[in-house]
Amino acid sequence: MRKIGLLGGSFNPAHQGHRRISVHAMEALGLDEIWWLVSPGNPLKPARGMAPLTARFRSARKAARRLPVRVTAIERELGTRYTADTLRKLKRRFPRRRFIWLMGADNLAQFHRWRDWRRIAATVPIAVVARPGYDGDAHAARAMGWLRRFVRPATKARHWTRWRLPALVLLKLPPDPTSATALRAADPDWHQSLAKSLNQPINPMALRDGVTRRPLM
Repeated sequence: MRKIGLLGGSFNPAHQGHRRISVHAMEALGLDEIWWLVSPGNPLKPARGMAPLTARFRSARKAARRLPVRVTAIERELGTRYTADTLRKLKRRFPRRRFIWLMGADNLAQFHRWRDWRRIAATVPIAVVARPGYDGDAHAARAMGWLRRFVRPATKARHWTRWRLPALVLLKLPPDPTSATALRAADPDWHQSLAKSLNQPINPMALRDGVTRRPLM
C-alpha cells in the first residue's frame, strides 16, 4: 500500500507555497508521493480570471520539478467537480493506495461550504497545513465545531493509516506567505508569460497526466 497525499486546487498559478507544503507534508506524514489535483474548475471560485487548464497544469509541473509529485487533471477524466465524488472514485480506482487529503488552513476556514464535507472527512484522513493569517479563522470555523473531536496529535501524524475515520491532524509547518492571488495581481497574464519563459507554445497533446499517463487532451 503506497501512501499518497492529495493536494487539490486551481493552481492558478502553482507556486513555491504548493511546493513547500508538499515537501514538509511528505516528511510529517511519511508519504511515498503527493498528487497535485489540478481542478478543471473549482465550484467555489469564479471563472473570471481562471487561466486555461493546460496553463495551470503546466505551471504545476514546473513548480513540482524534482519532487515526488504527480501532477494530474484526473478529475476531468473521472467527470467529478466536487472533492467528495473525486475521493470516492479515486479509492475505487486505486484500491492499493492509501490517501490523505491535504489542505491549507484557509480551506478549513470555509470547509463547511464544500459539498458533503462530512462525507469527505469520513472517506479519508485530513491534514491541515498552517497558513499565515488564516489559523485563527480555521480554528473558529463552523466545520471545526464538528471536526474538533476527531483531531489527532501531530506527533502521531505518521500513523495516519491506522486512524479510525473521521480523523484530522493540524500540521505546524514553516509558514509561506506566497499566494496565487498576489501572483495574479502582479501578473494577470501569467499563463502567457509562462509560455514565453519556456520558449514554446502550450501544446495539450504534449502534456501527459502524471497519474493516467494520457495526453491532457
